[in-house]
Amino acid sequence: MQIDTQQLDKATYIKLYKKLLKPRLIEEKMLILLRQGKISKWFSGIGQEAIAVGVTLAMKDDEYILPMHRNLGVFTTRQIPLHRLFKQWQGKAGGFTNGRDRSFHFGTQDYKIVGMISHLGPQLGVANGIALAQKLKKTNKATCVFTGEGGTSEGDFHEALNIASVWQLPVVFCIENNGYGLSTPSSQQYFIEDLADRGAAYGIESHIIDGNNIAEVYEKMTYIFEEVRKKPKPVLIEFKTFRQRGHEEASGTKYVPDELMDHWKERDPVDSYENFLFEKSIIENSEIEDIKQTIKAEIDEHLKIAYDEPDIESTLEDESCDVFSPHKLKPIEIENHNTKSLRYVDAISAGLRLAMRKFNDMVIMGQDIAEYGGVFKITEGFVEEFGQDRVRNTPICESGVIEAAMGLSIYDIKSVVEMQFGDFVSSGFNPIVNYLAKVHYRWGQNADVVIRMPCGAGVGAGPFHSQTNEAWFTKTPGLKVVYPAFPEDAKGLLCAAVEDPNPILFFEHKALYRSLKSPVHEGYYTQEIGKANIVNSGNKISIITYGMGVHWALALLESYPEDTFEILDLKTLKPLDNVSILETVKKTNKVVVLQEDSEFGGVAAEISAWISEYAFQFLDAPVKRVCSLDTPIPFAENLEKIYLANSRLKQAVDELLEF
Repeated sequence: MQIDTQQLDKATYIKLYKKLLKPRLIEEKMLILLRQGKISKWFSGIGQEAIAVGVTLAMKDDEYILPMHRNLGVFTTRQIPLHRLFKQWQGKAGGFTNGRDRSFHFGTQDYKIVGMISHLGPQLGVANGIALAQKLKKTNKATCVFTGEGGTSEGDFHEALNIASVWQLPVVFCIENNGYGLSTPSSQQYFIEDLADRGAAYGIESHIIDGNNIAEVYEKMTYIFEEVRKKPKPVLIEFKTFRQRGHEEASGTKYVPDELMDHWKERDPVDSYENFLFEKSIIENSEIEDIKQTIKAEIDEHLKIAYDEPDIESTLEDESCDVFSPHKLKPIEIENHNTKSLRYVDAISAGLRLAMRKFNDMVIMGQDIAEYGGVFKITEGFVEEFGQDRVRNTPICESGVIEAAMGLSIYDIKSVVEMQFGDFVSSGFNPIVNYLAKVHYRWGQNADVVIRMPCGAGVGAGPFHSQTNEAWFTKTPGLKVVYPAFPEDAKGLLCAAVEDPNPILFFEHKALYRSLKSPVHEGYYTQEIGKANIVNSGNKISIITYGMGVHWALALLESYPEDTFEILDLKTLKPLDNVSILETVKKTNKVVVLQEDSEFGGVAAEISAWISEYAFQFLDAPVKRVCSLDTPIPFAENLEKIYLANSRLKQAVDELLEF
């Protein structure tokens, strides 16, 4: 391995050595503690340290870096106090996740590090979002993100590269090719010689770097980052390296041929570099020993600090309160009491336009939303007012776009993502439920993202364009789910959703877009998320519903005396307004819970269970759920009528009246 270079001076060589040695010595100590049962798990990066250290040193301290679980050198090079890392691995409060996640599954704005999640792929798209923010703000900074060779088979990798290429984002994708994905060798993961070749398919510059040569990594990456800062562009780097330990310690390395292991041990980045420094008389043995002893002393000192901190304690209240980023909406009252009759679709468009004016760096992303105005024309004319930087057409890659929205939030930029149809959100499900929903609970980072979800039946669009899939998300802690039924509410709740720093799924019923028109206050205003509304006061039966269900209930009311039904429009499904639910149950003593979604596991089931548990004493009859069939939603109009809950609502109401 040729380490010598003409570009580095003696001080830099020694600096590289100190930075390289530190994660190695920490790892050796951690392996001892693992065997002693003092930490729960360890993912070793022994053999790969030169990559994390060299890349991080080549970056500026205020540039974001997104490492993985074998990149201890990123954290040590960014000079995070070791006792905080040790506390993190011991699940103590002084770490970064309050004991809620382990190893390197955390981020820290203080050090501009955004840690991984176990699904690996989403962090690539998040890096795109951070790089997009840097480009929009003209910071002349780069972003760097790591993945392994196994992760390059994930769809997130390809979506991220495609978006970065199309948008020419200043992001450097680093592949640590260590030959194995757990125990599966590279020959069984992809059918090309070099993963760097994948860059060409996306029009991305790519390089192959010896990942065990700290001098080469540092020197080449310094140049690459300088180029990316000067002219924003994505770059793909493949680092050839090898991990000398198992995927994690319990898995071992028996699957690695002895000769392969011996080959890479001869190219150990720490030993090779140390020998080079000694042979070139850059450093003496005594200096090496002094450096090692200094680092070991620091490790021991900080371990003691970590051990001395008591085990973490918490309360039910504290754990529950940290699921969402704290946000107390300051209601923006309606100042202009003039109203204008607007269609549901126009009210959403108006709210979105006003939010874009209020938050002047907010970004909207989605398929065909720019010049075309979206398939429902909600963003028609937005490009002319706000420009293509803020109203961004996206490739067809829901996962990558949602991840980019998360990256924008890390850079303190709000964003709204339009699903062309709410059904398509399944292609972006993972980053929503595993990244956006959990990020505040894990390390205190908000996910300031609204995902608009055109949904619902009544338009004859069949199984892939007519679902109302809110129950996919109400089950996931950390997400808010909003589902307005009227134009006035849609506008106010959308403005409130944009202001909220938490991830929000905003459902909009397509059949209401152009069929429903009502007075809407002009100007910017917000409505409280989590507050239901009584749209008809009655005393015999409570119909608790939302979305299209509200209009089904109002239509049915025409066949009965006006005071028969108390219709409660939930408006928000998560958080649920249990106070209003309890009040209406107490008033009528009989309840129908109506939803358009299919029955099993839906929102109606949760409400029914809650009433049975907390309001049973006020009931004069069993709670009835009226839901659509437990089948996919069909296309033909007659079949759709059979499917929908509306066809069974009257019968349920009559049975309950007679009970």
